[in-house]
Amino acid sequence: MVSNRRTLLADAALDVLADEGIRGLTHRAVDRRAAMPPGTTSAYFRTRAALLTALVTRLVHLDQAELQTTAEELAPLRSTEELVNGVMLLTRRRLTGEGRRRSLARYACAVESVRDRELREILVPRENAGLDAIRLFLAARGVKDIKDRSHTLLTCIDGLVFDRLVNGGEVPREAVEGLIAAALR
Repeated sequence: MVSNRRTLLADAALDVLADEGIRGLTHRAVDRRAAMPPGTTSAYFRTRAALLTALVTRLVHLDQAELQTTAEELAPLRSTEELVNGVMLLTRRRLTGEGRRRSLARYACAVESVRDRELREILVPRENAGLDAIRLFLAARGVKDIKDRSHTLLTCIDGLVFDRLVNGGEVPREAVEGLIAAALR
């Protein structure tokens, strides 16, 4: 029950952060969002830092699960078109519904992690099925320096998601095609 309550509170904190920003993330706001009695969040996460750590840990868990699911849906990547389609699917997921809310929270946490080493350690890019799929795709095409190219490609895609999150709209397919073409050169 404690683990479930911690997850429920971390999910509520994620929602508060997505809706109200970092300044709105308080123990009381999380209690309200989780429909829990006042003081519940602070009983589980005594400090704001503990609450942020729980939120970021949950966010990374959800992101890893999303990347695993996306990679499984697309495996194996046989063509550049399939990779473009996969990236487009991922960007749509990150810009709509719960994915949009997680993206808003992720970027707020990323900025916060500049001043918080513990958060930065949790947010550091991880090995995952999506990254593995891109590395395998690039390796199969004889691309050199796969690690750096994969990182650059994913960083650029993340930048496109951030731009569309701030400015609205979808990530342009042509932009994704251009990034993938550059990674293959």
